[in-house]
Amino acid sequence: MKVVCFGPGPKFKGGISNYNTSLAKALAKIPDTEVHIVSWTQQYPAIIPREFVDKSSRMDLLEGSNIKVKYITNYNNPVSWYETYRYIVSLKPDKVVFQWAIAIQGLPIGRIVSWLRQHPDIEVILDLHFVIQKENSSIDKFFTKMGIGRANTYIVHALKTYTELQTLYPKRNFHLSLDGQRSTEAKLRTVLKLYHPIYDLFQPQADFDVVGFKEQHGLRKNVFLFFGFIRKYKGLHHVIPAFQKVAAQRDDVSLLICGESFWQTLDNSKLSTKIKNALFGLAKKVVLRQTDDEREYNPLALIDQLQLQDRVAVFNTFIPNEDVHKYFQVADCAVLFYEYATPSGIESLSYNFALPLLATKVGHFPETIQDGFSGYLAEADNIDSMAEQMLRFLDQPISRENIRAKTSELSWENYAKAITHA
Repeated sequence: MKVVCFGPGPKFKGGISNYNTSLAKALAKIPDTEVHIVSWTQQYPAIIPREFVDKSSRMDLLEGSNIKVKYITNYNNPVSWYETYRYIVSLKPDKVVFQWAIAIQGLPIGRIVSWLRQHPDIEVILDLHFVIQKENSSIDKFFTKMGIGRANTYIVHALKTYTELQTLYPKRNFHLSLDGQRSTEAKLRTVLKLYHPIYDLFQPQADFDVVGFKEQHGLRKNVFLFFGFIRKYKGLHHVIPAFQKVAAQRDDVSLLICGESFWQTLDNSKLSTKIKNALFGLAKKVVLRQTDDEREYNPLALIDQLQLQDRVAVFNTFIPNEDVHKYFQVADCAVLFYEYATPSGIESLSYNFALPLLATKVGHFPETIQDGFSGYLAEADNIDSMAEQMLRFLDQPISRENIRAKTSELSWENYAKAITHA
């Protein structure tokens, strides 16, 4: 069997790149399966003022595999979309799995999928990380319909996403499969209800000096971790005030913040960046509410405002692959006080290190986090509730064995087998 994984290749930053790479590696472990990654060269419109390529990591995430990567698809060059289609067809794949994680990619993905559907011997699968995007604008809905409408098969990681798919296409009939089995009825589109597998790209290092790291960075006994890109919907502006309430009652707690400010990756003094910022700002005003423009979002300023400098350690940069383990190994739990949530790579990454989760009751979290077993759930937009759950965790720690029991069900091996199911 030949499988193509379309999505950002391992040279890109972020969870979808890690996800696409992990999926390809899992598929490649299935006997008699040849796997190719077909990747973007540029994932977004050129006016977006952000650096998306990982220029920090030294670790080769595909080391030891036979997976071939082709960087070919440029969002801004429609000719490359057709070249992508022709290249995929030349590989003669049995299945092509597209990573769907942002609506703006609907135009190129939709075209490539439409061309591939001319080949009935290829199963086109859309792996849906969301259907209703957090902004929920009319243009997002338009691009989503354009991008995902023609797939043979869908994958969802939560029932909420399946419900959103039904809402987007109210006149379509879907077959919800829990075991990978596709429907044989022509009028039914199969939806595979799977899960977000546990990332295994990053592993704990037995020789890592946890105590030394904590001493070096002034971390106290109990460490709450916020990890990943700093974006407004991830709620760091809630995490910090909630932690302040906890720190006022406990002397043994620290907050560890690790991640790159999403819109602060380019040199703003450069003319090219200024032009991009101007064009991007204009585009945002046209298609989105002004409140959705988060380029001025700066929750880290709260650390000084709340006088938490000696209680919070900040690594405001992109974390190279080879360093990821450090931050999860020194933490006691991960904090995901999101305003909105789709299946989360940080959730999966935390489980990989057997970390309990503190999250808000939004999106899929109530479905995937069992309150009192694998984590604790707080009310959304309620800082007092968030602080209460942080204190609850300190008073009633979640056993790491609970997390290991949960993660045993969420393997990439089982996920890959469902995708390759006949």
